[in-house]
Amino acid sequence: MKAIVAGTGIDKDRRFYENMSTVETEYGSVEYSVIDGILYLPRHKPGHSLLPHMINYKANVKALKMLGVDEVITVYAVGSITRRLSPGRIGLVRDFLDFTTGRKNTFSDEDPAIRHTPLVQPFDLKLSERIARCAADMSIPLSYGRIVYVTTNGPRFETAAEIEAFRVLGADVVGMTLATEAELLAEQGIRNAAIAYSINWAAGLDAEGFSFLEDESIERIADSIISMSVSALSSDF
Repeated sequence: MKAIVAGTGIDKDRRFYENMSTVETEYGSVEYSVIDGILYLPRHKPGHSLLPHMINYKANVKALKMLGVDEVITVYAVGSITRRLSPGRIGLVRDFLDFTTGRKNTFSDEDPAIRHTPLVQPFDLKLSERIARCAADMSIPLSYGRIVYVTTNGPRFETAAEIEAFRVLGADVVGMTLATEAELLAEQGIRNAAIAYSINWAAGLDAEGFSFLEDESIERIADSIISMSVSALSSDF
């Protein structure tokens, strides 16, 4: 089975909250829906009720594994640090930095078979290429190059000094969810491609202070991402 896991903006799509089912895992219950063979999982739960540091990432990933998901597209709203992905743009993430603390980001505590999971290539290249091809076929602008996502704990936003430090370290975008999810998916052997879309400039980079894209713009981007993702997961090339 194929899946789409998403949060801010994207999880307003009806497919994430209509005809929902629940699966019980050893880490907690997870709500999801399946439409035309694709599983939709809202990482913040229906209604976007969980802040990033409160998400039960282990339950979400274990649910995907239990339901037979072998390939997933994960989608993230981010803040822009460099112009590799400026506000309003969509791109494929190639790597990440993990600056979270205290999160339950491994199954190795319960599964002694899990030791050291390699993350030289965190995201599946073939699935990423399928997404890029579908974007081109659908005339959806997509940045397909080096985009590095730095993950912070949240729920607070970062300081301007932190963003400058992340830029020096090589980060292009900042968010609060990707690293934890990507690490757990890798441990479970689920192929993963990550799409990021920017909704603001990070702290210290916006001349207006701190502003976000309007809801109408986010909805248009969300529609493009869902269409592109469904096409990529349904394609045979």
